[in-house]
Amino acid sequence: MLSIVVPTLNAERSLAACLSALVQAAADGMVAEVIIADGGSTDLGPMIADELGCDVITVPRGRGQQLAAGAREARRGKWLMFLHADTVLEDGWHHEVRSFIEASEMRGREQAAFFSFRLDEFGIKASWLERMVALRCALFALPYGDQGLILPRRLYDSLGGYREMPLMEDVDIIRRIGRSRLVMLRSGAVTSAERYRQNGFIRRSLRNLGCLALYFFRVPPRLISRLYNL
Repeated sequence: MLSIVVPTLNAERSLAACLSALVQAAADGMVAEVIIADGGSTDLGPMIADELGCDVITVPRGRGQQLAAGAREARRGKWLMFLHADTVLEDGWHHEVRSFIEASEMRGREQAAFFSFRLDEFGIKASWLERMVALRCALFALPYGDQGLILPRRLYDSLGGYREMPLMEDVDIIRRIGRSRLVMLRSGAVTSAERYRQNGFIRRSLRNLGCLALYFFRVPPRLISRLYNL
């Protein structure tokens, strides 16, 4: 039913947990294949993925390029799911996804879904950020890539798929999907808070918001990427 694509780059610290959360869904027949689109890792991430039964491909570095390449490689699932390597889906996620897919197919509607944002950290700052993301999704229907994305293969192809952008590939495809076809699931996608701890919750949040604003002002994604990585 699902072809899952995970882009990786030196992700050995988080990849095992990410993939372990998919095991029960695979056992229940939900997951047809897991494709790791690796951007040239120098760590053990690709080996870990291979040992866990994933299909590993090596592609040019860049999340947009990796997601697009992984989707091209997918063959077995009628539905695609894209997931970041530092994200772990909450237990039981596949039951809700199955219900979403069955309801969409029964109604004959092509819809996409994303998970609720969670951080692997407790505290006021983490809680504040989770609420802000929930508000952004409710008001603007604008989830980011760390919330995953599930959509039928036919819809993905009709949209032209992920564009090979250095940054903002997640916002780009969400805008093409459109609010009317988006559903937020209750199940959580628990993302590593390491970057927020390193850079500061407020500072990183403001930087992300600044990059989003630049994108909407049509600043080229390649330039935004340089600013983002400063």
